[in-house]
Amino acid sequence: MIVIDASVTLAWCLADEADEYAERMLERVVSESAAAPAHWPLEVANGIRTAERRDRLKEDEIADIARLVDNLGIEVVPVELTTALWSVLDLAREHNLSAYDAGYLGLARHRGLPLATLDDSLRAACKRAGVEVAV
Repeated sequence: MIVIDASVTLAWCLADEADEYAERMLERVVSESAAAPAHWPLEVANGIRTAERRDRLKEDEIADIARLVDNLGIEVVPVELTTALWSVLDLAREHNLSAYDAGYLGLARHRGLPLATLDDSLRAACKRAGVEVAV
């Protein structure tokens, strides 16, 4: 199992962001499964909506994308308010990340799982925090 972030997920969804790493992570999700924190679906939806507004996606493509991502069975892990306000906020401060990115890092660290991300800042934070970056 791996933890995935929105950057990897959106690379699966947007042809102009296709990436070899993201494709490998998709294969891992299919074969091993994945988890993501509770904000992940909203980040993905926001990325899709932004791409639609910028004419990078057509409305009819979105249904296919939704089916693809939904059929992967990614475990969406709830984030309690106390977790967000304490451990996630601490990680965000310590590694100079958004709370969203710290949520991915925190989930990966808590579960002892590698994190799949295309975000260079988040990759660097993983290394500093002793969290494996999925390969």
